[in-house]
Amino acid sequence: MLFFSFLLNLYIIEIKYKTIRYKYSRLYYMKKKLITIWIGIIIAIQAMAQERTVENRPYTDLRPFHFGVVVGTHFQDIEFQNIGPITYTDNDGVEQHSTVTVDQDKYDLGFTVGVLGEFRLNKSFQFRVAPAMYFGTRHLTFHNLTEKDGQEKPTEQRQEMKTAYIASAFDLIFAAERFNNHRPYMMAGITPMMNLSGNTSGFIKLKKSEVFLELGLGCDFYLPYFKLRPELKFMYGITDTFDSNQVKNVRDDSKKPYAMAAKAAHSKIIALTFYFE
Repeated sequence: MLFFSFLLNLYIIEIKYKTIRYKYSRLYYMKKKLITIWIGIIIAIQAMAQERTVENRPYTDLRPFHFGVVVGTHFQDIEFQNIGPITYTDNDGVEQHSTVTVDQDKYDLGFTVGVLGEFRLNKSFQFRVAPAMYFGTRHLTFHNLTEKDGQEKPTEQRQEMKTAYIASAFDLIFAAERFNNHRPYMMAGITPMMNLSGNTSGFIKLKKSEVFLELGLGCDFYLPYFKLRPELKFMYGITDTFDSNQVKNVRDDSKKPYAMAAKAAHSKIIALTFYFE
């Protein structure tokens, strides 16, 4: 009896083994089939991407020089180097101690408008000059760590800074080979700016002039009547834009700690720009 039970168990195990093997073999072939289909789709997409189409404006890149119009949007940011605990003398000659921090806590979309002139250096490189105006707003928040509110949290003060920069970008562009009606590129450059806004009533004031380094990516789209160039670039101010002389214009003792909260500042801008050429 035990012998027959043993044989029955072996038979059941063999059936289960064949069933599992059959399932795994089906799974293997299904997986292999899916991989084959997926590779075929990729090859088909690549083949479609390699198809040549009729080129719009085929000679537009051969011009030695051309003009264009610039419009776009951007975010303005500013990076402060806080000074930490300070000691100052108020209007009564008494020494005061305070610790105030400042940072930008809100970002508003600004807009950009300008013109451009571009020189063709060779097949791959172009040099671009783009005078433009950057309009934006910065929202600053000050935290007074010395003074506490009713909930034992640092008291806050806010300042809104409207900016109107006039700038002129000097950019070197390296472009890939044109394929059909698009051509990707990379760019790097330098942009001196001048801040035309002169608000002196706030806690902090920025210097009139700044210099930015630029780095970005873009792509030329050749349309039937013009060339459209969307570009995303990152701009970092390499000069200190914090005006330390602003504290001399502050007469109110309660505002002095806020005017002395930072010792340096560097502007940052992320810009999405559209060039119509």
